[in-house]
Amino acid sequence: MTEADLDPALREDMIAKHVDIGLTLDILNRYNSGDFDHFTKVVPSGIPPIDGVGVVDIRDRSPDRILFRFSREQALANLKKHGISLSGDLGPGKGAVFEGRDGAEVFLSFTTEALKAIGRQMLGRCAYGVLNGGSATSYADLKKNRAVDEALFSALKPSFERLAAQCRDMPKGLTPAYINPDGSPGATFLELKMRARLLAAQELPPPHRREPFMPLFQMTSTANHEQLMRAYEDIQRSPFLAHLAADVGLKASDWLSGIQPMIAAYTHSAEGRPKRIFDRAYGREHCALALPGGHGQSFMVLADVFRELQREGMRYAMLSNVDNIGAYADPVELAILGISGKPAGFDFSFKTPVDLKGGILVCTQDGSKNVVDIGPAIELEEIERLERGGAQILFNCATGIFDLDWLVPHLDEIARNLPLRFSDQNKDAGAYSQAEQVTWEVVSILPDFIAFAVDKKRRFLAAKMLAEMLLTSGFGIDDASVPSSLRQTGMLLHEGQTWLLEHVYGLRCIGGRWQPRELARP
Repeated sequence: MTEADLDPALREDMIAKHVDIGLTLDILNRYNSGDFDHFTKVVPSGIPPIDGVGVVDIRDRSPDRILFRFSREQALANLKKHGISLSGDLGPGKGAVFEGRDGAEVFLSFTTEALKAIGRQMLGRCAYGVLNGGSATSYADLKKNRAVDEALFSALKPSFERLAAQCRDMPKGLTPAYINPDGSPGATFLELKMRARLLAAQELPPPHRREPFMPLFQMTSTANHEQLMRAYEDIQRSPFLAHLAADVGLKASDWLSGIQPMIAAYTHSAEGRPKRIFDRAYGREHCALALPGGHGQSFMVLADVFRELQREGMRYAMLSNVDNIGAYADPVELAILGISGKPAGFDFSFKTPVDLKGGILVCTQDGSKNVVDIGPAIELEEIERLERGGAQILFNCATGIFDLDWLVPHLDEIARNLPLRFSDQNKDAGAYSQAEQVTWEVVSILPDFIAFAVDKKRRFLAAKMLAEMLLTSGFGIDDASVPSSLRQTGMLLHEGQTWLLEHVYGLRCIGGRWQPRELARP
């Protein structure tokens, strides 16, 4: 199919919606010719164990608890590359790092205290990025939110209807990350991300705060880039950022960007093959639905950004979805990654009933580890089968740290080999299929990585649906009509949100509203 084969009215509509027609048709033609047929559903052989090597449990942060151990020779060599030596209070036997022997091999054991100290020294060489390309269309979609749970949706309906109108067609990063106890909207996801960076700088001595300190980068889309950039002009004056930025001497909202092209939705698999362009969005004739092609395109879209960060002296780049307020730069993870010398590390939490969209960590038939996306790559029924067998499912938190020394030379390879998958959708716009590359399937291309087993309520408060954000904000958890499992999950998430707002984002709740601690008055 070529552009000339499109109905003129449909073509005009696609152009108006910033759809990359060439890319859309290339994907369509390759699908119809069978180019993607080898990207099949994954049949896992099991779930990887928490072994302290490939999967490291870092949930218990007691200061003197040993979280990680590694070969002494390799650890010292890897830390030397970062200009870090284990001396003084961090030296072996000094109460934070212990030397031991496993057969002939000498290893070092690192406590939480030691890892935090090492990681803080590495923050200045770690960039912080968000996948910012999506709008809140799915987020505020009525069908999707009702599907979480009918009783929960009924309990949240008044708040949902009020907020959905404000969120719809907005970049999700510019929508409230939480709702205050008094019902008013809180800071946006992006305000919290930028504030966490400034607070991290505030904890360091002034010489370590100089630009570029944890430079910010993002993947936007042709549909929302200009809207986001205009918002950054205003957001600098935000009460959550302005005073803090002045105090630490850093710019609050200076972002490096890669702009993702939009592609059109395709016909639902129920309509058979060959697929066509979905041209009946919201029941209107010759009406396309513009969608991003999945966050996995970030390795192509952000390629020049990653190269620029490396030229600026950055060694690591953290990347996360914009809707997860638990995704902040963690010195402990950064230290473990630096000590190990592995090319990447990713967060995984134990799956809960509301984790219906995203990926899980599995062992594949060839013995390797992979992240497979629920729906596009693995059926929910297969996950339920594993759970019935007693497996503890580790759910991908969509947060990763990449070693740029490995990533940059392999960007073209990743963009070329990352799987492209089609998933059927049934939303307010209609029944259609969506083509996506999933970022976290990059683990199948990596030579090795560390999976961090984290506390969900501290590291994975993702808001895939508006109903989830409301539940995490404490709405519906006292309603007896809501299933007890969801109320219990909601209470845990709300507890985590409260901890994050206080300890990571430096807020205080006064008079029913979360306020910056530097501005809050008792």
